[in-house]
Amino acid sequence: MPLPRRLRFIWFWLLAASPLLAQGPKYVEREFFIPWAESQPSGLDALLVYYNSPGKHPLVVLTHGSAREAAKHAEVTPWQQLPQAIWFARRGWIALAVVRRGYGNSDGDPDTNHGGHGLWPDYHEAGRYSAEDLRRAIEYIRVFPQVDAAHIIAAGVSTGGFATVALTADAPAGLVAAINFSGGRGSRADDNVRHPEALVRAYGDFGRHSRVPMLWLYSQNDKFFWPDLARQFDAAFRSGGGRDQFVLAPPIGSDGHALFANIPIWSDPVDQFLAANHLIFLPKPLPEPPAPDVPPPPGLNPGGIVAFHQYLLAPPHKAFAVSLHHFYGYSAGNITPDLACSKALDRCHRAAVGMEWGTIVYVDNAPVSP
Repeated sequence: MPLPRRLRFIWFWLLAASPLLAQGPKYVEREFFIPWAESQPSGLDALLVYYNSPGKHPLVVLTHGSAREAAKHAEVTPWQQLPQAIWFARRGWIALAVVRRGYGNSDGDPDTNHGGHGLWPDYHEAGRYSAEDLRRAIEYIRVFPQVDAAHIIAAGVSTGGFATVALTADAPAGLVAAINFSGGRGSRADDNVRHPEALVRAYGDFGRHSRVPMLWLYSQNDKFFWPDLARQFDAAFRSGGGRDQFVLAPPIGSDGHALFANIPIWSDPVDQFLAANHLIFLPKPLPEPPAPDVPPPPGLNPGGIVAFHQYLLAPPHKAFAVSLHHFYGYSAGNITPDLACSKALDRCHRAAVGMEWGTIVYVDNAPVSP
């Protein structure tokens, strides 16, 4: 039987307080809640990812974006950032993925309630409020014995990228660099931002106080914050003295706002940025964690075999569905197993062009009995 949420918080907190005492695999993934008076009763939902090797290690704090549909904010989980956390962990970093207040299982007042009301949005206040969640996460984990608190970076996507920029304007001790993936706020529809001039001004405000080296990455076909607008953000930030390297990445699918999820696109620029700021700590990345030794469902075609391998490496909660004629679909990084199953079945049905429904065969790498 699963532990009640309050007991889970205590259990995860005790485990996270001394991770080097943990035995077992060198590679560690651990979810826990960060206590905070502003996020009562449970705190901020967080995921710690690292290779359990001796000595102190630099810290990277990651944070998520915000879907346009407010109902999806309740579905955010730190596991959705597992692939990015692993990328940093392979390079010797301790990665902490943080779910901000009011999203997913993190308690507290969400940033959507701050700075967005009235005729004129106060994007500066929204960014400052979001940055406080990152500050709390850094304060909490910096005292862990394996954390090198003199080498901390922050990285966020979309509204999380904007929060990261805001954090650099009032940088906590030890913050030596930061990365903004497709950052911004106020996207209402494709190529439509509420009062973009106010958002540009907020970037200028942050730039007047930010002196932390930053890497900014946007895609050529980002439909939330398109290139011309992103360049205005950059110009405003730099005009106040902000220090950033702006990279415009190639187009990605139908919407380049998916940049953060496409690690091969940004891996080289981030590696180069870290090297330029003397933040390379291993001669080469550690091996990727192996996939669990779980057999695929019978009858999958070669593409299905590849998809199932990707599924095994994907974060929980997840589910894999197959149909009578071996169509398949899966979903990962969901806040509940039920939601994972629902999405997997829907994708299997769409893969079959609506001809047949599938059956769930795996949930979180465990087979499901017929």
